[in-house]
Amino acid sequence: MRLWMALYAMIWIAFLEFLLAMTPAADPTLLLYGHGALGVAIVGIAFYNFNGLRQTRAPGRVKRVAKSTLQLSVLMGVLGALLFADVGTDWIIPGINLSVYALILFFHVVNAFAVITQSAAVAIAHDMWEDREFEKETEPGAIPELPRPAAAAPPRA
Repeated sequence: MRLWMALYAMIWIAFLEFLLAMTPAADPTLLLYGHGALGVAIVGIAFYNFNGLRQTRAPGRVKRVAKSTLQLSVLMGVLGALLFADVGTDWIIPGINLSVYALILFFHVVNAFAVITQSAAVAIAHDMWEDREFEKETEPGAIPELPRPAAAAPPRA
């Protein structure tokens, strides 16, 4: 898979994760294992994206955001494994009357939002870097049309 495809695939797979997590559970076991499988795929693609960007001349900020996206996806996976094992369901945090399980779930969801947001930022920044769009300034208030691809030159005889 080409790098730009993997960068955008990460966003769509994370989006599917959200949809799957919000689906009313007709078969909770199927949804749970599907969610876990997509989570593993997210960690794998996050590694692929970070590793692929690391091997380019992309700006350092794009590489750092891709690295933190990988780290957050690994953390999200660890939190997901804790949730799968029902860790903390019986442990109540005094004073706030909240279970450790609920706290883990909260951080799992927050990390999921961070992963999808950062994935989108990396994909867009990579596209802009690859197309050298940062070198083309526009006038304030102007929204230029999308450039049309150059017509192919006629073959030489």
